[in-house]
Amino acid sequence: MSEQTSNPGQKTQRTVEGRVTSNKMLKTVTVLLERQVQHPLYGKIVRRSTKVHAHDEKGECKEGDVVRIAECRPLSKTKNWRVVEVVRRAAQ
Repeated sequence: MSEQTSNPGQKTQRTVEGRVTSNKMLKTVTVLLERQVQHPLYGKIVRRSTKVHAHDEKGECKEGDVVRIAECRPLSKTKNWRVVEVVRRAAQ
């Protein structure tokens, strides 16, 4: 995860990269965010994932694309992220 600021006095904007798993909704994509965490007791590295809905205004994202999304104000009941850019296109 990375933090970006436009002005020193403003809040930081959280951006993350993830893979698009669904683009069946209108102007909305489902993005899978994967991370690795250490198990608190056993110390083993475990994979964890989260699915979020992101706003795709232009409808340019396809399944399998790697995208950068940024946190924003709530756009609907489940949508608090927006697509900033497509980092890598899916292999066709």
